[in-house]
Amino acid sequence: MKKIFILGGSMLQVPAIRKAKEKGLYVYVLDYDKAAAGIPLADEFLCISTIDREAVLEAARRYAPDYIITSTSDMPVRTVAWVNEQLGRPNDLSLEDAVAATDKAAMRRRMSECGVPVPAFHILHSAEELEKCAQAMPARFVLKPADNAASRGVVLIEKSSHPDYAALYDFTKKYSRSGEVLAEEFMTGPEVSVESFTVDDVTHIVTITDKMVTELPYFVETGHTEPSRLPEAAQRDIRGVTLAAVSALHLHNGPTHTEIKVTPDGAKLVEIAARLGGDFITSKLVPLSSGVDLIDCSLSSVLGEPVRWERTLSRGAAIRYIQAPEGRIVSVEGTAEAESIPGVCEVVMYRKAGELAPQLRSSGDRLGHVIACAEDADAAERTCNAALACIKVHTEKPCDAPERGV
Repeated sequence: MKKIFILGGSMLQVPAIRKAKEKGLYVYVLDYDKAAAGIPLADEFLCISTIDREAVLEAARRYAPDYIITSTSDMPVRTVAWVNEQLGRPNDLSLEDAVAATDKAAMRRRMSECGVPVPAFHILHSAEELEKCAQAMPARFVLKPADNAASRGVVLIEKSSHPDYAALYDFTKKYSRSGEVLAEEFMTGPEVSVESFTVDDVTHIVTITDKMVTELPYFVETGHTEPSRLPEAAQRDIRGVTLAAVSALHLHNGPTHTEIKVTPDGAKLVEIAARLGGDFITSKLVPLSSGVDLIDCSLSSVLGEPVRWERTLSRGAAIRYIQAPEGRIVSVEGTAEAESIPGVCEVVMYRKAGELAPQLRSSGDRLGHVIACAEDADAAERTCNAALACIKVHTEKPCDAPERGV
């Protein structure tokens, strides 16, 4: 029996673990979290951080997996590339290219060199550099860590509010593993993500997904709907930027998740990831709307099997994330009513009564989700919103809860 290391055992990795088991593989799940959701599905669990590449390499030499992959996490992409290089195995993405796909500073440099449209940016190493840089930036600009995900540490700066640059820099830097921080142009316009798959150096775009985010100053995703309803001219521009970005990564085989903003000056790259899309886009929405199983594509590509990336359906799918006022959750009502609505595929709560509903600053602060499918994107969105309206999360703020600032 062939063996596989899957780096990451979180809820978002579970579909890949299941698919690997379906394909008859002996599955090792690696994660630092001993309570990770995917552990019960694995044949063996190794309590190893997915970004501890030396430990992963040591385990690979000991257990001799035939394949090493990750699913929806950014940083393990580097680990996979490095470990494969150390073992002398062929890589669909070199370590250098994996860094360009996971470090926003390296990504901005690479894309600029390759002529891919990106926002104006500066790479910072101190609060003093931020304050100096701010003088040349427009009235609104974005601060983000170079190498994190899920909107952690990303914040909008409004110069007119006389911001505390030192505090803002410290807030963002604590989420940066490399210590680098980016200041970049605040792009206006609709935002989308693009799911694509590359087979033998040819990239196939499967779908474009419309994205919803929180109100400023944070950038947390609150919902997704596909296929995109943007005008065809805008979608052509999006496809062109996506293909240029994938080409700049030199990816030979595998999935990419590309985020793009359609600005008044045209489509510009927000970021690109050499992995499957998270937020249940890949595992739930894409199969519901297009019939394409990108998880199967990923494993088939690794195993040397035919990759079935072609669409077989033309429907709409949507996800909306459950939110509530900050505080301790007292009760959750309406989930059964939401589930009973025709077209609703799934209602999941991540937190229950007695747990905290935090201020929404990153994807990990969301409380749950609703997924719906219908004949087109508009109908799927309506169904999703109707289900979301049924769910009432009642919270109370603890008397001793401190006020949270930046």
